[in-house]
Amino acid sequence: MLFRIVTYNIHKGIGGIDRRYRPERVAETLAHYSPDIVFMQEVDDGVPRSRGHNQVEWFSEALELPYRVFQPNVRLRKGCYGNAILSRFPLVDTHHIELTMPLKKRRRALAVRCHLKTEQHQRTLVLFNLHLGLAGYERVLQLKRLITNRMFQQTHQNTAMILGGDLNDVWGSLGRKILEPAGLKPACGLVNTFPAFRPIRPLDRLYFRGNIHCRQCFRSRSNVARRASDHLPLIAEFELD
Repeated sequence: MLFRIVTYNIHKGIGGIDRRYRPERVAETLAHYSPDIVFMQEVDDGVPRSRGHNQVEWFSEALELPYRVFQPNVRLRKGCYGNAILSRFPLVDTHHIELTMPLKKRRRALAVRCHLKTEQHQRTLVLFNLHLGLAGYERVLQLKRLITNRMFQQTHQNTAMILGGDLNDVWGSLGRKILEPAGLKPACGLVNTFPAFRPIRPLDRLYFRGNIHCRQCFRSRSNVARRASDHLPLIAEFELD
């Protein structure tokens, strides 16, 4: 069974160049790749800068991905923002994994189980969507906390798992040092996704393990993607074994 997943820091739907709130550009960028699952970071809910929109609901309807989970991480005077997962398939067993370090912005990983139905039987896919901190030591500690979390530890090595998001990994070394020793493989080499208008940093990543393999992985190169956010989306196509 083939399916396509995208990880995308949408920057609240605000363009990285013109600073205008245009969620339709994000939707157009994503719709072009017909994703089955989307990991989103920096998603607003009820915030004035994004017209008070419930962005998870808005993008879910715009992309016709009926299953959705939102994780509010940063509370503002009005509204909040955080991570979200949109899916064509049912999402169950949601977990919010605390990754916040002392004196730092609140960070959590959003973990869910996704039920994919094939003609023969139903398969379970474990998903982790995260947005790591800006400090190097913070990111290391956050990933170490994640891979020692009970949901991660209790997932069998053969169970299909995908971990992704905005890792803020400027040098692209976190995966090699922490995630790969935990059995995760990178969906692709270092692909620069930031800043969107002239990408020079591989901040956004996808990793996987279990009975699944990656057929292709690439970043968007469309003109609308360069204007829609300050990150480019990373797209991968997977096949369940």
